[in-house]
Amino acid sequence: MFEAKDFFDLGLKFHGHKCPAMPLGLKAACAAMNTLGVERAKDKELMLLAETADNHAAGCFVDGLMTVTGCTYGKSNIKKLYYGKMAFTLIDVKNKKAVRVSLKPKFFEKMLESPFIAERKKGIAPQDVAPEIVDPLIERVLNLKEEDFLDISPVFNYDFKKTPGVMDVDFCDVCGEAVFIDRLKFIDGKQVCIPCSEKLTQK
Repeated sequence: MFEAKDFFDLGLKFHGHKCPAMPLGLKAACAAMNTLGVERAKDKELMLLAETADNHAAGCFVDGLMTVTGCTYGKSNIKKLYYGKMAFTLIDVKNKKAVRVSLKPKFFEKMLESPFIAERKKGIAPQDVAPEIVDPLIERVLNLKEEDFLDISPVFNYDFKKTPGVMDVDFCDVCGEAVFIDRLKFIDGKQVCIPCSEKLTQK
């Protein structure tokens, strides 16, 4: 069984600062992993579709998800859907099964009224929020019961299509840099990288 407390030190080192949202991600990810009955991804055994967006309060949630699941941007097995929701779907690629986990709306609303968020609204950086404010919130999160803050779907079928990795590169005719071949563009008889293609089309 996956337990959020077992991942907290790793999550904190990876994430960089103390806040309530990262351990919420740890807890939610553990719930998803236990529901699916899967192991942490070493490669692309899992796929995670995060419904969060950018520059929203509690976006740190996603770092907790990555810490537990092993779904990372480097392995290309996590994607942001930019829905602006505190929710995600975790997919067992081999068995084509998935589960969707979301924060209960009332819980999340109350969380945004916390003294930590009040400090953040003043422009205080998360790492500068006083320990007497943030530490009790983290302790509370780590001891939450799943049913008190998460909505967990039944496991459902998900026909995820794996795409093969791109292993070959060629060179941009303009800047000379190596580019993976699926990202080369062809303009006026030249093969070019995306930044060079944008410069050429702006002329």
